Amino acid sequence: MALIDVHNHILSQAWVDLLTAHGGHRYHIATDMEGRRVIMRKAARFMSLTDAMFDPGMRLAAMDEVGVETQLLSYTCPNCYWADGKMAEQVARVMNDHMAEVCARWPRRFRGLGSIPLQDVELALKELERCVDQLGMVGLIILANVNDVLLDDARFEPVWAELNRRRLPVLLHPTVPPGFDAMGMDKYGLIASLGFMVDTTLAVTRMVLAGVFERYPDWPLIVGHAGATLPFIAGRLDQCHRFIPDTRQFTSKLPSEYLKRLYYDTVTYDADALHLAYTLAGPERLLYGSDYPHNIGDMKGCADRVTALPIPEAEKELIRAGNAKRLFRL
Repeated sequence: MALIDVHNHILSQAWVDLLTAHGGHRYHIATDMEGRRVIMRKAARFMSLTDAMFDPGMRLAAMDEVGVETQLLSYTCPNCYWADGKMAEQVARVMNDHMAEVCARWPRRFRGLGSIPLQDVELALKELERCVDQLGMVGLIILANVNDVLLDDARFEPVWAELNRRRLPVLLHPTVPPGFDAMGMDKYGLIASLGFMVDTTLAVTRMVLAGVFERYPDWPLIVGHAGATLPFIAGRLDQCHRFIPDTRQFTSKLPSEYLKRLYYDTVTYDADALHLAYTLAGPERLLYGSDYPHNIGDMKGCADRVTALPIPEAEKELIRAGNAKRLFRL
């Protein structure tokens, strides 16, 4: 069975131009020591711009080489969260319209995960409806914090309720974590290597303990990068839940029970880490992803690590494409 890639990214020059013109209060574009264009948060580098992000033709060649039949495209971080006021609506529409145009041109190869400006919940709900009902998006991408506001904040409840009502799949993707500079992540490229793992782990753990997934059990959430550190610390979360009353105010089950209901992609660079995600969630909740075309993306490696898993071939086929077909109704 061919691969369906649920975690990969696209950008447009229009988005770069808007970020350059209106996003300087949060982000700016610089050039690194090897001449690459990179997006900076203050003094911290966290994302490199690559040619393939802007060129669908380059994507098709890379997909064919590895055997990826379809990519579910999404705009990477910082997505549209940096835009304020009326600009938020304009940026989100530019992003989603561009995504819809690419998917319409290559409908068999690309489907879209829409972006919604969570910094304005009313606007986010409006754009969610437009993405799905008008533009034909099959899901959404949401970042793990919204300009340092964590996702268990009560302001986001209407969004989770609507996602739950629609049973709409969502890819949860990290961004610059709150307090990154206080944690010393403004050097050595630590946002991508460490900060993203912290951001995802903190977001999902807080959502679990806040009871988000107990209140909204029908919302399929795909946790990016094989769950960050969640498969490794699930047992620790359970142990703390047993002995620390603060952790069980809003839930009726152990944290791992909620984690087992979530979905996880295969974007990890270690076979043992991928097997941990498999052990936590099982074969029906793992989906192939590559993080293409980030400079650390690994389309072939992520596929090879699925092949190397010591599991039945039928389960590998679920991970490669079967689960994505079911979840996104492809």
